[in-house]
Amino acid sequence: MNPRRQFLNAAAIGAVAVPSLALAQHAPKAARGPILLTVSGRIGAGNRGAFDPAFDQMMGKQKIQFDKAHVFDFAALTALPAVTIKPTLEYDSKPHTLKGPLLADVMKAAGVKLTDKTTLFLRAVDGYAAQVTATEASKYRFIVATHLDGQPMALGGLGPLWAVYDADRFPDMAAKPLPARFASCPWAMYHIEIKEA
Repeated sequence: MNPRRQFLNAAAIGAVAVPSLALAQHAPKAARGPILLTVSGRIGAGNRGAFDPAFDQMMGKQKIQFDKAHVFDFAALTALPAVTIKPTLEYDSKPHTLKGPLLADVMKAAGVKLTDKTTLFLRAVDGYAAQVTATEASKYRFIVATHLDGQPMALGGLGPLWAVYDADRFPDMAAKPLPARFASCPWAMYHIEIKEA
C-alpha cells in the first residue's frame, strides 16, 4: 500500500474513532443500554464524568450541571430488588400495579448516604421537578417504577421511569383529592439531584 493511502486510511479511522471515544466517555463501563437515570450532587464516586454542554443538551436546557454523576441503564435498575405497589392513579381513577426498586436502594447504589437533612430533587424530561426529603422517601416507600401493569413503561407515556408511591396506603395522602396525591411524583423522571441542608 502506498504511503499516501496509508495516511488517508489512518485519517479516516481517526475521524470515526474520535467522536466514538467522546461518546464512550459519557457511558458507564457496565452500561448495556441507553442511560435512563442520572444521579448527581452528594453522591459517591460516580461512574461518569462532568456535565458536557455538547452532549447533555436536555440537562443544559434545564440548567443542570455537575462535576460527576452516577448513571443507570434499564438493566442496572431492574437488577436491584424490586417492590410492587398498587396505587389508584389519577389518570383513570383505577388501581394499577407498579414495580421497581425503592428510591432509597437506587440512592444507595449511587453511593448516596441519606440523612434526615438530605433532599432529592426529582426531574422529569418535560422540566417538571419535585422535591422530596429522604425522610419522606423512606416514610412513603417511594419506588423508581420501571413497569406498569407488568410491562416496561414507555417514553411518551408515564415512563420509562416514574418516582411514585402507594398513596392509598397512607391516610394523610389517601385523604387528599386524587390529583393532589402525586404532586411529588414526576413521571418520565430522568435526573435526581442530591442536596444536604
